Amino acid sequence: MVVEEPSANSGENVEKSDSNTAVAEPVKIFTIEILHMIKDAQQQHGLRHGDYQRYRGYCTRRIRRLRKALKYPQGDKRHFKRRDVTLSQLTGKKADERFIHIPLISSERAWAYAMQLKQEANTEPRKRFHLIKKLRRACFYALQLQELCNTEAFDARTKLECEAYVAWMHGTLHFELQLWKTAGEHLKRAQVVYENLAQALPDDEQELYRAKVNEFTPNLRYCAYNISGGASGGNIDEILELRAQGVLENLDVLVSQTKTESSEGLQTIDWRGRKVTVRPEKVRLFLLSAQELDKSLAKTAKLDGKIELIERILMDCKDAIQAVRDEIKQDPKLRSLTTGQTVSGVQYLLAYLSYIRHSRTLQRNLCLVEQAKLNFEDPNQQKQEQTQTQAEGKRVRSQDLARLYEIILQNVTEMQQIGGMEEDTKYQNEVANLALTFKAFRCYYIALTLVDMKKWKEAVALYERASNYANEALKGKCCEEFQMQPDLKKMVSTIDGSKFSAHAYSVLEDENGDDAKSTKSQKTTKPLYERLSQYKEDQSLHTRAPNVFKLTPDMEPIPCKPLFFDLAMNYLEMPSLEDKLESPGKKGASITGFVKGFLGWGGNK
Repeated sequence: MVVEEPSANSGENVEKSDSNTAVAEPVKIFTIEILHMIKDAQQQHGLRHGDYQRYRGYCTRRIRRLRKALKYPQGDKRHFKRRDVTLSQLTGKKADERFIHIPLISSERAWAYAMQLKQEANTEPRKRFHLIKKLRRACFYALQLQELCNTEAFDARTKLECEAYVAWMHGTLHFELQLWKTAGEHLKRAQVVYENLAQALPDDEQELYRAKVNEFTPNLRYCAYNISGGASGGNIDEILELRAQGVLENLDVLVSQTKTESSEGLQTIDWRGRKVTVRPEKVRLFLLSAQELDKSLAKTAKLDGKIELIERILMDCKDAIQAVRDEIKQDPKLRSLTTGQTVSGVQYLLAYLSYIRHSRTLQRNLCLVEQAKLNFEDPNQQKQEQTQTQAEGKRVRSQDLARLYEIILQNVTEMQQIGGMEEDTKYQNEVANLALTFKAFRCYYIALTLVDMKKWKEAVALYERASNYANEALKGKCCEEFQMQPDLKKMVSTIDGSKFSAHAYSVLEDENGDDAKSTKSQKTTKPLYERLSQYKEDQSLHTRAPNVFKLTPDMEPIPCKPLFFDLAMNYLEMPSLEDKLESPGKKGASITGFVKGFLGWGGNK
């Protein structure tokens, strides 16, 4: 028996080992769509409106719920004991996909806190240190996520998404640390991974990944710009376009720092044959930006982008003008300018800046006019030309364009009144010719407004005036910055046909008015028997109730019957009737008296 017992135990061990090998299950493979998960959570919990604090609170509550549901707390109520997710929670019988959500949501929470601090760092710069710390924490959790996803428990798609997510998080950290080279490498790696994922997925899932790829483009361009050392040329134009799109918040400071080196050579300006020294630093930086603006406008295809670029330059121009005015206030000799006195250099610089401001404002208003014409239907142009250029949006009326040209004319008037340019005859002639040009356009669109109101005679008069203004403007010398001759010639050719068309409509309206009056006079309510001597076409005679004779005649007024009053009655004397009246003493005895006397009673004694 002693010998048999160990054999029995050994047999039992063999049976247990066989049962364990038989019960062993294959490893579960999980699929985590990381980008879909975080995008849905961000859109539903605050990031649609840029509320990072709300999203951070959601991430905190989500982690608490996950640890409670998975029974994986970090210590008890009194003591904290850190417990990170390990591979043992993702393999075996009790493997749960939700364990991988804990490092992912922890990384999102730290990233959301960093973005919240980035918004607050605009007013409190010290918070940038806290921002960097939170981004490092987000990268730590992202690396923890990648370590878990690189195991056999996850498929290839999850590994690729995790790799792209980690690269994007590290790129964001290095971007804030201004490590442009490594930031560009990480962002480019994330972009390539997402592009490959978009190509491998079905068409209905590609949109989200392609949108994420497009998000990396501005940051990559900015990293390339800083890596090149801010070299002048095409890079500065791309940065100006990024500022117009509102991508970079601190771009104004960075661009001004980049241009400071180039502004040292910009000591004088040459305008209309006169050189002026530029002293204020703000004016130098602004003039350098103004020189680069035309290149940026040439590269920007959309009108909204052009308008945004011009408006930002106008804000810089306002600061430059204020700097020159402050310098003029400090010198009492420059405060007043008498007639005939030579314009000083500082005042001429102020005039030049004022001209830039008004000319750029005029350029912006012309962009607004061009934008409005995309949604305007000109009745004098062919429909084919309109359908090619018509854009989606609210329909623009002719009076709206006339109002825009009225604003442009006010701007041109301000250009004529620039201080120090009143005696420049050539400049005044160019601006006056520009005013005639815009007056012609204004009259043309007012005429179109009158055409819509069917006031043909007034429209013809305004067409004629617009043609006169246009012909006069074509004879004069045009401004070099605003070449409007092709548009004027096109408008003159359009007016020639529109004027005769409006005149024909006015004549046709007069004839139709006379016919309407004649037909109106034929309609009458008199019956036929009263107008037998007049011939009029009356359609009512052919109906069932013709107006031939009025059976019930109308009532006619007649004189009333006279009343006779007896006025002589008061003067007549009536005859006396006393003799015909009986006296009370001679009244006859009645039968009762006779009876009383006969019976002997009732009489007088």
